[in-house]
This record gives sequence, C-alpha cells and structure tokens, in this order.
Amino acid sequence: MENYKKTRTVERPSVCPFLGLPPDTPEVRVRDGGKIRHPLRYALSHMEDKPRPAEDEDRGGAKEGRPEDGGGAKEGQQGAGRTLCRQILLTASGTGVSKAITCAEIVKRRVKGLHQLTRVQFSTVDEVWDPLESTAGLDSLTVSRNLPSIWILLSRDTLDPSQTGYQEPGRHDALWASKEDGGGQRPGHKRKQGGGGARGRGRSRDLKGQSGVN
Repeated sequence: MENYKKTRTVERPSVCPFLGLPPDTPEVRVRDGGKIRHPLRYALSHMEDKPRPAEDEDRGGAKEGRPEDGGGAKEGQQGAGRTLCRQILLTASGTGVSKAITCAEIVKRRVKGLHQLTRVQFSTVDEVWDPLESTAGLDSLTVSRNLPSIWILLSRDTLDPSQTGYQEPGRHDALWASKEDGGGQRPGHKRKQGGGGARGRGRSRDLKGQSGVN
C-alpha cells in the first residue's frame, strides 16, 4: 500500500437491535474522535429533571441539532417547561465503545431508576484508497473492515429482565459509593511508615558499640 493513500472512510448504516422502540426515541452517536462531554450533555438534557452542568462529572455535552449526537429528535412532554424522554439510545463503534459505556454509566448515576439493555455486534467500515500518482495506471481500492459496535438503551420504564444484557436500576450504586468513600485506596492497605528501618539499624549499632566497651 506504499503507492496508495486513504482518501475517505464510510461506515455502513447499522440496524438497531432493539425492536419496537418509539420512533421519537433520541439516538446519541458517540464518536471515537470526539469529546465525551458533547453526547453526555445532550443525553442529560433529555433525561435529567433538574439539569446540572455536565462538567460536574468532568464531562460535557452536545448542542441539539447535530445528527451524530442525536440532535433534532422528538421527545415526550414532561417536566416544568421542558421536555424529557422515557428512553434514550446510545451507540458507538470502534474505539468509541468505551466512551459510550462511560457516558451511559454517568447518565445512570445522575438519573436514578434507569433500566439498561446492552447489545454488542459488528459494523462494517469501507476505506477508499486512491493511488498517489494518477499516471501510474493503478486503480482505486476499497477495503472493508468489521468494527465492534455497542448499543445501549436506557429506559425509565421497566424492561424485560430475561433479555440478554439487562441491568436493573441501582446495580452499581454500591460500587460508586465505595469508590467515593474509600478514595480509591484498597481495603486493608496501610501506608508504610518511612524511616523506621533506618532508626532501628542505628539503634542496633549503638547497642553493639556499648557491649564492646563494657
């Protein structure tokens, strides 16, 4: 491929694995090269009763109207002067999968009582490679790659617990609390006291010297 350069990448449309969702369910697309604060702010603005700045979680959000972040989706009317959703869908592929998981966990921490369904599948990406020199007589190449993708459904309404990938509300609340209280320190771990060994060795040498004098 030394005679080629990649000119564009096209991701093929993926089919949502969750059937029967309302047509106005917002879909938040988490990009691998973008910042997590963009989709996070958009998701919180649609799900949180009393929205707070997403920077409170060291994250941020997106402006409505951006198609990659679910902008422009309709919502059900709820709340004081604002519109809230019953469900929201987060999706990502490739290296953006970990960002989508982090975004979903922060939303569940801020909005209590959310049910979750997770699906993992593959999406196809087409890479177009063009020759460096058009006079070399080489043709353009299209390389197809399969990338892992994830779909996360967060719902205020009860979901079927028998489905694969279901997580009940509050499942990881104890884990969040232990991290906040413990400050990340392992249970039973004690910090070593510095200098104790040196003082002990010095005291031993003094005792040996006194015994030699006597």
